[in-house]
Amino acid sequence: MPFVELDTNLPASRVPAGLEKRLCAATAAILGKPEDRVNVTVRPGLAMAVSGSNEPCAQLLVSSIGVVGTAEDNRGHSARLFEFLTKELGLGQDRCVGAERRHSRDRCATDLV
Repeated sequence: MPFVELDTNLPASRVPAGLEKRLCAATAAILGKPEDRVNVTVRPGLAMAVSGSNEPCAQLLVSSIGVVGTAEDNRGHSARLFEFLTKELGLGQDRCVGAERRHSRDRCATDLV
């Protein structure tokens, strides 16, 4: 069950209405998971800095119990998710950062993407 958390310093008024539903659908399609198993949280209006700048930015965290995919798969997932986000939020790719986290019984591994 993937959990998707989008944090952004964009004010809520600049976050497109229904983004959470579109992000849920996009994540399901990208990860090959059923949409009814994807959970999305969008948190706008946060105090954030990316690369030392507080210009408009976003941070995406994708967590999943079990394996999301290989490192190569994760790079592909990341590229597609950030293509979606940059279009939806009107941000440059250098203003979006993210991580995918896989949880297993014995360990928690994080791959920066």
